[in-house]
Amino acid sequence: MTPPRARVAVISTGGTIEKTYDEMGGVLQNRVTVLDIMLQGLSLNGLELVRVPLMNKDSTEMSTEDHSLIAETARAMSKQCDGVVVVHGTDRLALSGERTYQLTAPAPRVPIIFTGAMRPYLLRTTDAIQNMTEALLGTQVLSPGVYVVIHSTVLAFPGVVKDVQNGQFIRHE
Repeated sequence: MTPPRARVAVISTGGTIEKTYDEMGGVLQNRVTVLDIMLQGLSLNGLELVRVPLMNKDSTEMSTEDHSLIAETARAMSKQCDGVVVVHGTDRLALSGERTYQLTAPAPRVPIIFTGAMRPYLLRTTDAIQNMTEALLGTQVLSPGVYVVIHSTVLAFPGVVKDVQNGQFIRHE
């Protein structure tokens, strides 16, 4: 008998995880998504992914409206799926996470997990694959709530912030 498949929405918003190198300009930019390529390289037994390509922005360029759109989309997908992963730039991830927490309070029906990367997927030393794998696993083992899952760390919103000096997320008490 085939085990049931969990439906997980993967909402892409851009960020470092999806940056590609522009040879002409010599810079990393959000121009095309590489998320589908990364997901194809993962073993996803028991998961059915529902891709939601929402935007492809560096999070430092996101507006208040963008954060609200991300939160509203995550809330809508949480009503249709068994879990939600939001792929987001780390600089402003906490803003979208807090907005999602506010919009889904007291708790969403399923885990909504924000993740990203400090180094793009296309770099040899990327953290993108580890973070995406951990986030997908988190949709299956965490209780309903809004989280950031990155670098082997799980933190629940509210109160999550990025510690820029140490390149990690922490709880702000």
